[in-house]
Amino acid sequence: MNKPIAITLGDCAGIGPEIIVKAFRDASDVTQNCFVVGDVATMRRAVQVVCAGQVPLPVALIQSPADVLNMPPRCLPVLQVGSLAVLPPFGLLNASAGRLAAECVVWAARAALRGDIAALVTAPLNKEALALAGQPHSNYPGHTEMLQALAAEFAGKPLSEMPVRMMLANDELRVVLVSIHMTLRNAIDAVTFDNVLQTLRITHESLSAMLGRAPRIGVAGLNPHAGEGGLFGREEIDIIAPAIAQANAMGMLVSGPFAPDTVFMRARAKQDQPGEFDVVVAMYHDQGLIPVKYLGVEKGVNVTLGLPLVRTSPDHGTAFDIAGTGCADAASLIEAIRVAKQLTSLNG
Repeated sequence: MNKPIAITLGDCAGIGPEIIVKAFRDASDVTQNCFVVGDVATMRRAVQVVCAGQVPLPVALIQSPADVLNMPPRCLPVLQVGSLAVLPPFGLLNASAGRLAAECVVWAARAALRGDIAALVTAPLNKEALALAGQPHSNYPGHTEMLQALAAEFAGKPLSEMPVRMMLANDELRVVLVSIHMTLRNAIDAVTFDNVLQTLRITHESLSAMLGRAPRIGVAGLNPHAGEGGLFGREEIDIIAPAIAQANAMGMLVSGPFAPDTVFMRARAKQDQPGEFDVVVAMYHDQGLIPVKYLGVEKGVNVTLGLPLVRTSPDHGTAFDIAGTGCADAASLIEAIRVAKQLTSLNG
């Protein structure tokens, strides 16, 4: 790799800085040519928490992404973005922490869009802290919407012309969502022909690049038993099935809609045996993410599809309840970095 990967700080009152330290300490082969976009003082506090009683991990201030390519091993390079008057206490909502987390994402996204970095991996931010951060950060429910807006701004396009989707994936299951962060009532309204077809198109294009072939896409219904022929709702008949038919007419390999309580089991890969589908398109956030997370948060990676940049993140939140204890598991972050490197090599 001739360009480094940026890892954004996340909410500094949560576990983000701690799992970053663990990744650099325990997976130096994975974090090679990576650097942190964040705050030096925050990262040094995280080192004290994680490495208490051990040889500390040196934190080095860098001035540009290119500096990381010459860093010695077992060193944690940090590019300072923004500032904190006082380090926020662990585990508590803090507007300054939310603002800094957002500023790090903005910096890294713009660097990726310019081509200064190969990819960005985002440590978890807290959506309530983001809302407390004020404009413009409070406009966004989470990372995905923020990155979509920044990419659209950079391209000079309206938001509607930069559609993105969230994919959560682990070794056993991939799931892409029609809608992301909205109320369940609004999510049901978002199940439209255009949104479902657009999700299928983005999934097909993105997974084709990742797999080197057209993916087999299974589609979950919205209603119990996928509507049971219209007895429990007509969305499957009137909206989802026509979108699937159109996708197949466009050359995609799409099946469904299937009962939501069984389609994920059919797609799950087990004991080196592939599932029936390469990916499941789910109609709303919890329908799709509960199955993936149940299989193990420590294995999951969040990938944003549809962006003109590579972005991954761990499959968990800020875990305020254990922040500052040093016991957070860095496995999902390490896997997110691995996936970012794999996707970068494909794009290269």
